[in-house]
Amino acid sequence: MRRLRWYWGALVLACVVLLAGLFVFFGSESKLGQPQPRQGPPGTGPLTVVAMGDSTVSGEGAGQYTATTNGQGGNWCHRSPNAFVDKIAIPGITAHVNLGCSGAPAEQVALGDVKQWTEPSQAQQLAALVKDHRVAAVVIAVGANDEPKFSNQVTDCFKAWFNVGGPPCSTALKQTWQSKVDAMVPKVATAVSDVKKVLASAGYVPADYQLILQSYAAPIGPDLPEDLRSLNGCPFRVEDLRWISQTGIGVLSAGLKSAAQQTGARFLDLAKAGVKHEACSGGANPATEWFTRLTLQLADLGQADRAGHALQESFHPNAAGHAAIANCLTEFIAARDGNASCLAGADGKLHAAPEVVAR
Repeated sequence: MRRLRWYWGALVLACVVLLAGLFVFFGSESKLGQPQPRQGPPGTGPLTVVAMGDSTVSGEGAGQYTATTNGQGGNWCHRSPNAFVDKIAIPGITAHVNLGCSGAPAEQVALGDVKQWTEPSQAQQLAALVKDHRVAAVVIAVGANDEPKFSNQVTDCFKAWFNVGGPPCSTALKQTWQSKVDAMVPKVATAVSDVKKVLASAGYVPADYQLILQSYAAPIGPDLPEDLRSLNGCPFRVEDLRWISQTGIGVLSAGLKSAAQQTGARFLDLAKAGVKHEACSGGANPATEWFTRLTLQLADLGQADRAGHALQESFHPNAAGHAAIANCLTEFIAARDGNASCLAGADGKLHAAPEVVAR
């Protein structure tokens, strides 16, 4: 009988040891036969956040542009070390890469032969980057330079301010803006899809990284001092500023959200991000503003190759604006899922307010 007891005891002990070995091999929370999810992006190199897109991304307006993107060899991408991508602070992410280029259309972000200020496809640049970087997040802001041609609309509104007897620029925009945004959406969706293709080709699966499409903030609002509604700051009609900030930016954001939904990207809405911090809103105290006023680089006017870019920084997020956006993006990336809007909190900073999904 003792021998039998010993036999069963030894058998039970052997089973316990075997099961313990299985738990060590497969993981205590894994089912037998199912591999553990890998930890983070594949490949080698530093964990990286990448920004792609146009002037909102590159840092146009934030100053201190890198020499190679400040006119050298015809490159006017205007990348700034003050751009939001360099200010994002996520534990574990040690590299910040800015592929954005001022004026870039969606087709230059996508795969293809379209160039912007001498630079090739940003998606192709990303393909080269993933060879020695592990990409944890990609933030994209693009579309305004496609059919909406936002900078052209700002120019038209500037001309309308001069033309006192003529109609406001918003009169024409009200008739065409929605169709322009609708035509933009598939181009943005293609660009986002191409970014996904590049990462998939490098062995990434959706769980390895976050893909974020963000919208634009209104750089100017209707509530500004009358003395600054001039060449001293923001020469626009009140009715035009009201339409842009209250309607135009919202329609543009809705179109970009549609592109995000089509491609499975997370969406970060910046439509209200600049409220009370727009260009000229600070009056005599421009330090409170997150966007540049009408900005003219006088030194560039005397150089033929730079004169055409002397106004390029106007009405873009400044260094303070990029820092505010970075705070919102840091929270958004840390949340890991869902959509959100960048809204000012009681502390005066921008925070990522999660989207409330109706049931």
